Amino acid sequence: MLSKRTIIGLVVGSIIIAIGGYSLLTHIGPLTVYEDYTVAIGDSMSYTIPAPNHTPQHMKILGDAFDLKLESPSTGLQIPNMTSYQNELTLDWVHLADGDTRIFIQNTGNSELSITGELIRTSDPIWFTYDLMVITSGMVIIGFSMGFTLRKPKGF
Repeated sequence: MLSKRTIIGLVVGSIIIAIGGYSLLTHIGPLTVYEDYTVAIGDSMSYTIPAPNHTPQHMKILGDAFDLKLESPSTGLQIPNMTSYQNELTLDWVHLADGDTRIFIQNTGNSELSITGELIRTSDPIWFTYDLMVITSGMVIIGFSMGFTLRKPKGF
């Protein structure tokens, strides 16, 4: 017969393991990230987008005036020098090799910049480790709760 604490521990541990397993499955493969940033007057922002081969990227920048430098892996879209733009810029490019795209944006206008984009990037390996830690903590909770069935410690 299982005690009430054991059943509670089994349910909670199973829920935690299920959440960790679902998160582990969602972090496999490329991830789509929707960016929506605002850059203040005179400020700058830089992006590094790690992405696998043949992944399309899209970014739209709205603002009075801004400078942009973009470096994509292999022979993809390249804007090597700080190039000045006004009003609106839409960037669409495809990664032609595995690697990082580096983007540097400097707001040189008299209004804030609005940066929106749909970027596809590779998953960060730290999330795999984090998901495994969540699954392990669920197993530890189940293990401790099973101890209440085998023998009841003094005071419980």
